[in-house]
Amino acid sequence: MFTGIIEYLATVKKISLKAGGAEIFLDIGDFGKDFKLGESIAINGVCLTVKEVKGTVAGFDVSSETLKKTTLGKLRNTEKVNIERALKVGDRLGGHFVTGHVDGIGIIKEKKQYADQCTMFFSVEKRFTDMMIEKGSVAIDGISLTIVDVVGGVFSVALIPYTLTLTTMGFKKVGDQVNIEIDMLGKWVKKILKKENDGDITWEQLTEQGF
Repeated sequence: MFTGIIEYLATVKKISLKAGGAEIFLDIGDFGKDFKLGESIAINGVCLTVKEVKGTVAGFDVSSETLKKTTLGKLRNTEKVNIERALKVGDRLGGHFVTGHVDGIGIIKEKKQYADQCTMFFSVEKRFTDMMIEKGSVAIDGISLTIVDVVGGVFSVALIPYTLTLTTMGFKKVGDQVNIEIDMLGKWVKKILKKENDGDITWEQLTEQGF
């Protein structure tokens, strides 16, 4: 389990595609000095297991299913990636509960730059936005962000300078792909209500369920 608060920007040293998946090697600098073999690390929001650490380089295996549903297979050498270690019991929860199980890929549709922040718009499958609400949470490349607006298959988030500086969002441009993980609460609400009614979710149904 993660929180969506990025701790470090690692650099891709090597990615090797192979039958059934891939291997990714990251330069994690001093951040990985106490990494343990077998521990879970979120890389651009994807939960992977540390399989080896040599100096400042950590290695991870990636399954074929993960390559299909995430952007990891498209990474290139020297590219930066967001890193977060798994949540410890008793840690502060600064973002929201993030599982590291990416639902799918979104595309940056538009960027609007303002004096003190940037608003980004993302195009995704409508089944994803059906589980989103304004002011709700979403993980984009592992970053816990608050949704500003949802219209059709597009949603937007506001990014402050801190986030743009310390995560990969500062490097992203229109047309780039990102990993999307829907907030768990949205998934459970939709599943519960779908059992009762295969139609659209209404505010009345949410109220009846205690939301």
